[in-house]
Amino acid sequence: MASNTPGGTFTMAGGPTVARMGYGAMQLAGPGVFGPPKDRDEAIAVLRTAVELGVDHIDTADFYGPHVTNELIREALSPYGEDLHIVTKVGAVRDEKGGWPHARSPEQLRQQVESNLRTLGVDVLDVVNLRVGGGPDGHSPVPGSIAEPFGALAEMREQGLIRHLGVSVVDADQVREAQSIAPIVTVQNWYNVAHRGDEPLIASLAEQGVSYVPFWPLGGFSPLQSETLDTVAKGLGVSPQAVALAWLLHQSPNILLIPGTSSVAHLRENVAAASLELPSDALAELDGIAG
Repeated sequence: MASNTPGGTFTMAGGPTVARMGYGAMQLAGPGVFGPPKDRDEAIAVLRTAVELGVDHIDTADFYGPHVTNELIREALSPYGEDLHIVTKVGAVRDEKGGWPHARSPEQLRQQVESNLRTLGVDVLDVVNLRVGGGPDGHSPVPGSIAEPFGALAEMREQGLIRHLGVSVVDADQVREAQSIAPIVTVQNWYNVAHRGDEPLIASLAEQGVSYVPFWPLGGFSPLQSETLDTVAKGLGVSPQAVALAWLLHQSPNILLIPGTSSVAHLRENVAAASLELPSDALAELDGIAG
């Protein structure tokens, strides 16, 4: 494992210490996150290069592919180093058309945990997120109790199948409900420079030592917002993706990033964004584009 830690580190309360710049494996699967990668050798190279660059937090799911990203991670990185933390998620499966139907009964969740153990080739899963919402846009929380599915995961944690728990695509009430059942170390939601509804939740989690992992750093932008981001990026001589990632790291010390790519070159660009300093005028301009 490389000694560098992109973006610095964050220690989760009761959980691991990780570099704030991680890697999301979703794009390693085929089109629509379904089927095998277009270039298997490049996919393996991306994973190995990520670790060489100091990434020690890889986000995956057994329903990516399905099974594809987990099996690539196992091929590329097993036996895993003690400092490598693989975070997976459960709560959905894939149908024959590539859809993502919910699967959150206790029995379904146990099947998914066991499948993750098998495809990753481990005896215990480091972190498991319960993916809850989706909504009309596929990315937003849907209010309602999560006691039964989260309780099922908490039971598997007590049985030693899972070390740490998290939740994904949830609202603040669901976070509190989960925490009333078992400790969580992470929350994974949609948040970026143009989509900032979770700022109160992020602040609350930071006080508790719980990490917040935003997905879709360039998602949901209006044309005007995209134009502003492009202008800032051009002025700094970097990509809009780099600016969006650097802005996220600037927001709160508990934010961890998991940008995904299937290209080694793009991976290097994303990791380099952890070192990008945004000047005050650029931050002010970016702060003005919130929807």
